[in-house]
Amino acid sequence: MESSPRPRTDQAPADPAAADGALATQPIGYWSGLAHAAVTRHLRDAMARIDVTQPQYWVLNRVNGGPGAPSREEVVGQLTPLADGPHEIARVVEQLLHRGWLRADDARRLHLTDAGEAARVRLRELVTEVRAEVHEGISDEEYVAALKVLRRMVANVEGDGAA
Repeated sequence: MESSPRPRTDQAPADPAAADGALATQPIGYWSGLAHAAVTRHLRDAMARIDVTQPQYWVLNRVNGGPGAPSREEVVGQLTPLADGPHEIARVVEQLLHRGWLRADDARRLHLTDAGEAARVRLRELVTEVRAEVHEGISDEEYVAALKVLRRMVANVEGDGAA
């Protein structure tokens, strides 16, 4: 038995007030962009209140998170795709060295200082609190389903529809 193709849903203009029944017609780019901007702004505002930036948190986690101490170049190379510009992560490394949260050894490998580890732990607690706020009223199952849909959409447009 041959299955018929699924009918296509028309694309409607972005509407922040769209009723639930109309959400299937809403543009994913609008809603994913809106969610990204709102969540990032909320997180960065929370971090600013304790004089830290999100890229600083990324660097602290990256320096802490590998089997060996990374070089400055490795940290910059790995985190630059997430940053707001090509020079941001290199600047953050300099800020954290100046602040005394990072140190470089004789081989130019980066390590957290005790103050850097304390900051990383404090930031981890803050990020966990912010995550709880963002996830209020959303079950883990709903969250996983949303991420699976987004992951599939990314795979569809990047040419790997089988992912």
